[in-house]
Parts: sequence; structure tokens; C-alpha cells
Amino acid sequence: MHPILWELLYLLGTPPWDTGITPPEVVEVVESGQVPPGRALDIGCGTGTNAIYLARHGFQVVGVDVARLAIRRARRKARRAGVAVSFHRGDILKLGTPQGPPIGGPFDLALDIGCFHGLEPSDRPAYVAMLRRVLRMGGFYLLYAWGPRTMRGRPMGLTPEAMQELLGEAFHPLWIRAGEERGHPSYWYLFQRLAP
Repeated sequence: MHPILWELLYLLGTPPWDTGITPPEVVEVVESGQVPPGRALDIGCGTGTNAIYLARHGFQVVGVDVARLAIRRARRKARRAGVAVSFHRGDILKLGTPQGPPIGGPFDLALDIGCFHGLEPSDRPAYVAMLRRVLRMGGFYLLYAWGPRTMRGRPMGLTPEAMQELLGEAFHPLWIRAGEERGHPSYWYLFQRLAP
């Protein structure tokens, strides 16, 4: 989707994905100690709900989103919450390159709740290349993504098998949980990066 359309969705109000609630899967991996505090990257951070949650739990957090209005709201929310989060507007496929926002890195945790499944299929290899650039060896990748579906004639989402094939042997699945969103399959994944 064109960046202007993301801006428009925020301009019209609160998009349906911006619930203001950190999902229980994120709470679980953080509060159980599965993923210890470190440097975290929130990919497609929206208005910062999850980035702020991670900062409150000891992470140094960078959030990136394509929508300028979302980033503005995220910065305001973080100030009100009294936490330090570095928010940037930019193209997530360019993270970790000179053309991308200055995010630093590498990261111990990459979090993506619903950004991946919005990509064009042709952008998926570039997304994986971005993950390899920004996530350190041994780091964790927590992902929420749709299973296969078609929206407005456009294929979106992947099966868990296709997701693992896309990520390759460098990313080892620690767990995968099936669910559904509005009658369609969806999945939570926790991967660990074990190879270059």
C-alpha cells in the first residue's frame, strides 16, 4: 500500500489494528524471560503501544513506521508514559542501510505485529534481508502474521511452512501458534536467529 494511504488511515481516526493493547503473546515472552531485556526494534510500530510496553520492561527500543502521523502520536504517547523510545519514520525494507532511518543496532529482539503480511509478495526477500541486517546472532524475532488469504485481488499472508522456507535455516522456530482473525487463519511465531 502506498505510504499516503497509511497516512490517510491514521488521519481518519484510529485504524482497526491500533488497539492500544499489547498482545498476550508479547507479554508472555517478555514477562516469562523467554526474551531477556536488550535492544528491541518494533517494525511497523504504529502509535507505539508495544514499543512503550517493551521500554517499561527494560528494553532499549526503536520503533519504525511509514506513517508520519503514527510516529507523531507514538512520540506523544511515550512522553506521557515517561519512557524513552526512539521513533523514526521510514521504509522498513531499508532498515540497516544508509538509505534507511538511523536506527543503530544490531538488535536482540525484532517485533512485527502485522507489518509483514501487508507487504507485496515481491518485497518479502527484501524484508528477510532487512532482518538479517538488523538482528544479531542469537536474537529473537517475534511475528504476528496472517495465513494465506486474498484481499482486493491481492495475495497476503503465508502458511507457517512457507514462512519458515522464506526465512531459511538462519531462523529457527521456537514456537508457532495458530489462531484466527475475522474468520481467517493467523499465526504467532517466535524465531531465534542462529546463522548468518
